[in-house]
Amino acid sequence: MKIVFTAKGEDWESQIDPRFGRTDYFFMLNEETEEIKTVDNRAIENAAHGAGPQTAKKLFEMEPDVLITGNGPGGNAAAVLQKAELKIFTGAQNMTLKEAYSAYKDGKLAAF
Repeated sequence: MKIVFTAKGEDWESQIDPRFGRTDYFFMLNEETEEIKTVDNRAIENAAHGAGPQTAKKLFEMEPDVLITGNGPGGNAAAVLQKAELKIFTGAQNMTLKEAYSAYKDGKLAAF
């Protein structure tokens, strides 16, 4: 299973980015291979409009099964994400990626 986190950095001790559309990074864990991949999304910060759908497109290219984030995607991004077979979990704000992964495994995050 591929799990993607919205992140403020590129390692397990980084904080979850509570934003989806303007997240700094995507941090992906492939649970089967234990491979970790990060994708820099900071260029989206300067986009005037459409950050959510543009970020969703980048996310889809990673082919994740699960997205873990803080506050959840906004309206436009949520509409795009709901069309995909992607499980979204929120409530991980103020956690490190490692803490968010543990909370997800323990069923402590909210399904979006």
